[in-house]
Amino acid sequence: MTREPGLSARLKLTLSYAGFVMLAGGLLLATVWVFLLRYVPEVIDNARMTEPGGSGLPVMFVPNRSDLLRAFAPRAAVVLTLLLVFGLVGGWFLAGRMLAPLTRITYATRVAAGGSLSHRIRLEGREDEFRELSDAFDSMLAKLESQVAEQQRFAANASHELRTPLAISQALLDVARKDPTRIRKDLIERLHTVNTRAIDLTEALLLLSRGDRGTDIREHVDLSLLAEEAAETLLPLAEKRQITLEVTGGAAPVIGSAELLLRMVTNLVQNAIVHNLPTGGVVTVHTGTRPAGVSVLQVANTGRPLPPELLPTLTEPFQRGTERVRTDEHAGAGLGLAIVHSVVRAHDGMLELVPGPDGGLEVTVMLPVAQ
Repeated sequence: MTREPGLSARLKLTLSYAGFVMLAGGLLLATVWVFLLRYVPEVIDNARMTEPGGSGLPVMFVPNRSDLLRAFAPRAAVVLTLLLVFGLVGGWFLAGRMLAPLTRITYATRVAAGGSLSHRIRLEGREDEFRELSDAFDSMLAKLESQVAEQQRFAANASHELRTPLAISQALLDVARKDPTRIRKDLIERLHTVNTRAIDLTEALLLLSRGDRGTDIREHVDLSLLAEEAAETLLPLAEKRQITLEVTGGAAPVIGSAELLLRMVTNLVQNAIVHNLPTGGVVTVHTGTRPAGVSVLQVANTGRPLPPELLPTLTEPFQRGTERVRTDEHAGAGLGLAIVHSVVRAHDGMLELVPGPDGGLEVTVMLPVAQ
């Protein structure tokens, strides 16, 4: 797409300033004409204004309109020329001063377009439109840099996590090919476990990507019903670990995707069960609404105390509590809370993580209530 050449913003402002100065000068001259010169007679008989006694010498000379115009017009032209030069020079200087912030913003835009998101404008001075634009641009760059860094970490972690089960499967198959006498049942069982983990991880990655893209599904969903369904599904896991699972509260109507919201609730309850005391732990799920027009889902569990600095990292992909890898049967992919966070953002909600007073974690999901 070709663009036609045009005047720069600085030149346009310069011409505008000069034109304004010339207009002001023209209005001033027009004012002199309207309120002064038009009242001067066109012809004045200076012969009648002589000294008495017949000497013939005039008492005073009174210029007529033509005399004033001949004396005034050249000087007015000189003044207008000076005003034009002053307007152009002063306008060029003032336009440059005013557009200097735009030059810095343009440079920062080109740097960001080149792939460097760490550059910031940091415009000094008082608050004005350019300062507001600069601060908004810096905030946008900071958010983009954070998102790009997060995506790069996610891609690196995802490739690592997916490569591990594939490498294990290849190793098992190589061993089976080299040792035909190996027990096939044991080999098949191990391959099944590894492939199941790879499939679960792939599904979790797809679900996380879907949550990041948002959802166009808008249906009425009650979080209390989803909490009961998730608790019923995970009750055998809780009983196996000797953990008490309680669901309390009332209706919490929201609008969104029932599938994504059910996965969110299930992930929260499952994490609360898995990351708990070895035996005798408790998981409580509470739903309800708040006066501010918010539906709330709270999932709290017992467990080991969590350091406050760990909380911001729990919603990052492939973070697994206080350890990077778990060795039990619920190792997971480290995407549980990352998926929860993604689903909450897709439904314009807020996620709050608070360490329990005696250990464990309390997770609060706040979503707009369905009217």
